[in-house]
Amino acid sequence: MIPTQPPSPQEPVHMMAPQVAALPPAARHPMMTRAKWRKFGADGKLSRYKARLVANRKSQEIGVDCDETFSPVVKPATIRLVLDISLSRQWPIHQLDIKNAFLNDALEETVYMHQSPGFRDPAKPDHVANLIHLYSSIIEQMAPPISFSDTRAKLSADVGPSVKNPTLYRSFAGALQYLTFTRPDNSFAVQQVCLFMHDPREVHFNALKRILRYVKGTLDYGLQLYLTTSSGLVAYSDADWAGCLTTRRSTSGYCIFHDDNLISWSAKHQHIVSRSTTETEFRGVANTISEKKTWLRNILLELHCPLSKATLVYCDNISAVYLSTNSIQHQHTKHVEIDLHFVRERIALGTVCVLHVPSSLQYADIFTRGLPTPLFNEFRHSLNIICNDAKTEGE
Repeated sequence: MIPTQPPSPQEPVHMMAPQVAALPPAARHPMMTRAKWRKFGADGKLSRYKARLVANRKSQEIGVDCDETFSPVVKPATIRLVLDISLSRQWPIHQLDIKNAFLNDALEETVYMHQSPGFRDPAKPDHVANLIHLYSSIIEQMAPPISFSDTRAKLSADVGPSVKNPTLYRSFAGALQYLTFTRPDNSFAVQQVCLFMHDPREVHFNALKRILRYVKGTLDYGLQLYLTTSSGLVAYSDADWAGCLTTRRSTSGYCIFHDDNLISWSAKHQHIVSRSTTETEFRGVANTISEKKTWLRNILLELHCPLSKATLVYCDNISAVYLSTNSIQHQHTKHVEIDLHFVRERIALGTVCVLHVPSSLQYADIFTRGLPTPLFNEFRHSLNIICNDAKTEGE
């Protein structure tokens, strides 16, 4: 997989020349898989472009190229919740051994693939790509790691020249989305660069490369689960009002703990533009309760671990906290009336309690904006993302 344009000497993320020489002719390897960037609908028309390069299963033969295949549909929060309960109750945990080549995992098998559109070497169009060379060359060419925190101006669309290879940008951004499953400290930055996959600019690519450098410098960091005796759900909800420079939509973020372990988090744009910080913060609280709190309580009930007390939602906006408990309907709150009734109903049922928390302890800030280095590191540690050099079996 070779870029159609030669890499710039100043570009730290690219495919290097040794990989070109490593491409063998296709005739020597008759068993090859194809790949695609596009998704077509049932009518055969182009539906959308994928952010990640995926194998074309039509060219794979069961028993030759693969064994049994599966598609995981379980939510990551469910897996983390089950692991947390298993740890606290000291249940035995067995890993289902699935052969899978995924992201940063090393390939033990030699896999050859046709050169995909956008990465075809014009000098060797009939050669194939070796996936082992593909992923190793990307990591080896990264610049030294740097601090991840960035409090500078936010990214916006239509600023600066377009990237020469938007397909490469989309590929990295899509892969980083998977990384946020276990590295919530990357969530906000990854959410920001994914906003511009339709028309990435150089400034966006520089931000993406900053994330990659941070990941390279923190490879030993990961989400830690602890053995705890308490039981309950605690959430932190925050929002950055009108944070998007292009649409002026706000960014909501939350993190949810079961016991002392982080099991769910999010960083995403709100669907509509808010006219005040209170509206933005209250919508964030409502989304936290509706999307995860209620759902997680039902999951715990199905796992025979029902909660006996109200779940706590912390917000650093005093007006939003007051609005959640004030039974008087004011004229200025009509535009969030549905959210008001929903939150107040949960509070009346005793399943939710909205409380105020000072900004210095608002851990959800890490999902809504760039933070200074000391505060970023403090919140990262509070989310139980720590450096752990423990090895898995076989390493």
